[in-house]
Amino acid sequence: MSLAGVDVSPPSTPEFAESGLGQGWEPAALLGATLLLLAFGLVNLYSASAFLAQRQELPDTFYVLRQAVGAAAGLLLLVVVARTPYRWWRALAWPMVAAVWFALILMILPWTHGIAPEINGARRWLTLGVTIQPSEFAKLAIIIWTAHLAVKKQGAFRSLSQGLAPFLLIWGLLLLPVLFQPDLSTAFVIGMLGALTVFAAGARIGHFVFLAILLAPLALAQLGSGFRQDRMLAFQDMAGHSSAAGYQVHQSLIALGSGGMFGVGFGEGRQKFGFLPEPHNDFIFSMIGEEWGLLGAGFLILLYLVIVVVGFRIARRAPDLFGQLLAMGVTNLIALHAVLHMGVGLGLLPPTGLSLPLVSYGRSNLMVTLIGVGLLMSVARSVPDMPTRGAVP
Repeated sequence: MSLAGVDVSPPSTPEFAESGLGQGWEPAALLGATLLLLAFGLVNLYSASAFLAQRQELPDTFYVLRQAVGAAAGLLLLVVVARTPYRWWRALAWPMVAAVWFALILMILPWTHGIAPEINGARRWLTLGVTIQPSEFAKLAIIIWTAHLAVKKQGAFRSLSQGLAPFLLIWGLLLLPVLFQPDLSTAFVIGMLGALTVFAAGARIGHFVFLAILLAPLALAQLGSGFRQDRMLAFQDMAGHSSAAGYQVHQSLIALGSGGMFGVGFGEGRQKFGFLPEPHNDFIFSMIGEEWGLLGAGFLILLYLVIVVVGFRIARRAPDLFGQLLAMGVTNLIALHAVLHMGVGLGLLPPTGLSLPLVSYGRSNLMVTLIGVGLLMSVARSVPDMPTRGAVP
């Protein structure tokens, strides 16, 4: 849906209500679905991670307590962001991109292994008293910055050099250090978030097709080498690679198939006992499907659908183009993560290592998601009062 031509500067600036969530049912539905997902995620995270923690000689509540601390911090940020006028983020767009770019560069320098150690063959975490994953915050930064510049570029999207090229330059500066970590799936998500935001603002689809053709050889080269090639081959022939590169997805399908309609029962799943890799993170959807069955997985999907539908309704009702693009970008972030994570668990996509929003273990992703929900709430609270039916003007 193109938002080109939408009035970017409303004649009046709506003020926040003194109290409450805002106009309409959307903010309450969004908050309710978010809290349900968060609570459901913490419960299932304990079941998925208890054995893993014990095997690492840690308390069985180690991972869930760390996640709960991240959830508390994230909820606090949600409240602060929700009560902050979303237009203030336009002034922070460039500083956010600069800060994230600096953090990403810091992680790939050869002399920074002390604060950015290599874990499982990649350098994705920055340890400065607390451990954060800067690439997660890059997703939020790219949404805010792209929405900000797209408002200013409304009259230039017909030209590739004047319209889309400035976006490509900044996107590239963020994507390159992410690729060097290496983290192709996160780079893909960041690029998609930027592209979807610009397309919604009115960019020409022909420009994206042209760029896709130019970048296709590079993408094929990335997918055709190293462990990525093994994963692609395993995806194409899962049965033939079930004990090697396709092991993760093979075990994921076993977990989902074991769940049936009603599941084997909370805490009774067997695949988390050393069979299903990363049951608390990359494959937590499969673990939920095993213990809660099709009904539990369906409930989870329903909550995500509520967030996505409400997010796009908030975008449609936003008072200006920046608010619309911001709300759409955050909704796209949650939807992309959910679809890609569940697609991997169902064997429909090659393994990506992406978290399931509000459910998987990972405090950086959790906090970014909750900040994003706060941005949606901020946009929703800025919607002008709707006249009461039958009221005298």
